[in-house]
Amino acid sequence: MTTNRTTEAKGAGAYAEVNGINLYYETHGTGRPLILLHGGLGSGEMFGPILPTLSERHRVITVDLQGHGRTADIDRPIDIRLMADDIAALIDHLGLEKPDLVGYSLGGGVAFFTAVKYPQKVGKLVVAAANIRRDAIPPEMLAQQAQVSSAAIEFMKETPMYQLYQRVAPRPEDFGRLLDKIGESMSKDFDYSEEMRGLQVPTMIVCADADMAPPSHYVEAFKLLDGGLRDGGWMGEGRPKGGHALAVLPGLTHYNLGVSPLFAAVALDFLDGPTSGSGSR
Repeated sequence: MTTNRTTEAKGAGAYAEVNGINLYYETHGTGRPLILLHGGLGSGEMFGPILPTLSERHRVITVDLQGHGRTADIDRPIDIRLMADDIAALIDHLGLEKPDLVGYSLGGGVAFFTAVKYPQKVGKLVVAAANIRRDAIPPEMLAQQAQVSSAAIEFMKETPMYQLYQRVAPRPEDFGRLLDKIGESMSKDFDYSEEMRGLQVPTMIVCADADMAPPSHYVEAFKLLDGGLRDGGWMGEGRPKGGHALAVLPGLTHYNLGVSPLFAAVALDFLDGPTSGSGSR
């Protein structure tokens, strides 16, 4: 059995030993807790442009996921289902009462599976720029993903992702290992349609109008939540019974959605809206 411990880190952050991993997190602001999860090859730092907005009324907890940012890798694949266990353990460790989860790209998948596996621990869920089927990704993008491995290190040394990792990672030499694991994860086929259909917490799906997958993919995901199937009605009586929502954000791409003020605005509108966190459908 793993003993959970918290140790202070430099700056505003701390480390929590949970679920066999020494997980780095930072806390910003006060209010109802919101756990914010970053994209692949990033860290909680990526949300810097929107953190002031999100933390005005919320206690925002940014987490560096396995092998990312200030969290060292462990002997385990990069798998969103396993990282969801980390987040559930962190919720317990911090004594949070049904925090909201907001995840972008890789973090969106982690947030999604945290809600799938531990619905009793989650208030509301925002899943941004995360696909539920691999076949929704265009072939040219799949071909690019196939190039992600340690062999690409030389090509990445001028990128912000590499430079961030070298600056903050506990073991900067592990960047190649992270690339190999991310590449291996992206090579696997997946279809989470049934998990989406079975979600038990109020969920908003968010995408850019020029995202990695076409907007139609996210509309199909919304339909699995009983959304977009009928007129909503004057009083909203035709909206999804679980309080679910869909946002297609204009003028954005997969790569800048996570730092957009528009993303922060729609996420807060949903999280602070009237729907119940009970998730009854």
